[in-house]
Amino acid sequence: MVYFIGAGPGDIDLITVKGQKLLETADCIIYAGSLINTALLDCRKSGCKIYDSAAMTLEEVTGIMIDNEAYSYMTVRLHTGDPSIYGAIKEQIDILTGNNIAYEIVPGVSAFSAAAAALNAEYTLPGVSQTVILTRMSGRTPVPDNESITNLAGIGASMAIFLSSGMLAELSAALIEGGYHEDTSAAIVYKASWPDEKIIHATIKDLPEAGAANNISKTAIILVGNFLEGDYERSLLYSPEFTHGYRKGKSDD
Repeated sequence: MVYFIGAGPGDIDLITVKGQKLLETADCIIYAGSLINTALLDCRKSGCKIYDSAAMTLEEVTGIMIDNEAYSYMTVRLHTGDPSIYGAIKEQIDILTGNNIAYEIVPGVSAFSAAAAALNAEYTLPGVSQTVILTRMSGRTPVPDNESITNLAGIGASMAIFLSSGMLAELSAALIEGGYHEDTSAAIVYKASWPDEKIIHATIKDLPEAGAANNISKTAIILVGNFLEGDYERSLLYSPEFTHGYRKGKSDD
């Protein structure tokens, strides 16, 4: 059996209880060494084999999984954040399926959630935005043309932008070209939830300078949108006048 587990954003306490239990019982752990807090591996049992996938190919990673199955070993594939977001798990799953190997995905806390928590922010403020866009700049891994930052910026929703802190000048220009005002609030959250987490508040136009001044070019997520600015409407759900299936609203009479 192979378990794809979300390790969370960095803080070792942000792995799920299920993920922690599986780490403790795994016969083999293959972890994303460039991104995972390796303190998570301290809970492994004696004799557990560990592999850092940072320098490995897809074939090398899945080859270990296939070899483990021959010995009835339980394998944990430990991914950063949540495996479903930029985790490259589908290609691994397809190889496992082709070899009749059972697997399960255990979700994790994504960096976009940890970044919002660090900022004490809510992405979906009434009257501001009810949509969150998770995306990235096009780089060596291309982005479909219709999903460009410029196109997505035209929606005006809350945005969490992954894998783009090394392209802040291009990101800033694309956001402004797409429709965001240059003075719209933004934040760079470096290593969200790690001990050396850093938060830099900026406007969209100032993102390049803010990143350069703090020597940030990787391992950061960029948040953009009016949800960072504080103004919003009160939620109807908890309004005294609002009726729903569990409570009758009070009349103004």
